[in-house]
Amino acid sequence: MAFFTIPAIVLNATVIIVSLMHKQLRQPLNYALMNMAVADLGTAMTGGVLSVVNNAHGYFSLGRTGCVMEGFAVSLCGITSLCTVALIAVERMFVVCKPLGQITFQKKHAIGGIALTWLWSLAWNMPPLFGWGRYEMEGVGTSCAPDWHNTDPNNVSYIISYFAVCFAFPFTLILISYGNLLRTLRQVSKMACVEGGAVAKGEMKVAFMVILMVLSFLVSWLPYAGLAMFVVCRPDAKIHPLVGTVPVYLAKSSTAYNPIIYIFLNKQ
Repeated sequence: MAFFTIPAIVLNATVIIVSLMHKQLRQPLNYALMNMAVADLGTAMTGGVLSVVNNAHGYFSLGRTGCVMEGFAVSLCGITSLCTVALIAVERMFVVCKPLGQITFQKKHAIGGIALTWLWSLAWNMPPLFGWGRYEMEGVGTSCAPDWHNTDPNNVSYIISYFAVCFAFPFTLILISYGNLLRTLRQVSKMACVEGGAVAKGEMKVAFMVILMVLSFLVSWLPYAGLAMFVVCRPDAKIHPLVGTVPVYLAKSSTAYNPIIYIFLNKQ
């Protein structure tokens, strides 16, 4: 856990500091990248650091109230980061596919999108605090998250809804947005006969980045979401705590490589 947490804190803090220091980086299209760095830093600080400390203790040392607070904070920042990945995909689709259209991407659009990611995450992570679902220890019992194991219909309905709106819906947006983006680039490449080489090279580079982004999303979130749905559908299945912990750490590992893929590979 420390292997992912320490780089995540350093990288995301660096992104925030550099963006604040250099005015030319504070453009509407970069607001979402900044938002991702803030959310990932929050996940690393609340989920990563506490997991390292609790793993060192060998048990969850913060009590029931601490479990609820940690579960809520980590889920809030984690789902915000996940939704920001979808927001970045949608923004890029509009910028590439509608460059001369009536929609121009402005500061108000960027701020509205960021606000939506936090409100969406807040709306779906608040219910366990008021009785729909609950936060409980997961994996080896050193971190907390929405309770995937409780078979109470009230809890199961929350988990299924949570999976649909906080994983399936953002992932669908990502696929649609990048699919439209790649199709537009392909059309441009076919029309640009004179500059075909340069356009094709640019298209290949964008396609590589899109594949990298989608794969990183799936590597970090699909095992976690898949395990949760498996447990919901097969509540009698016996899952070893270490097996249940791996998807948790994969999801948190995204805080370390998100800034590398989305920000440090950005020539700005």
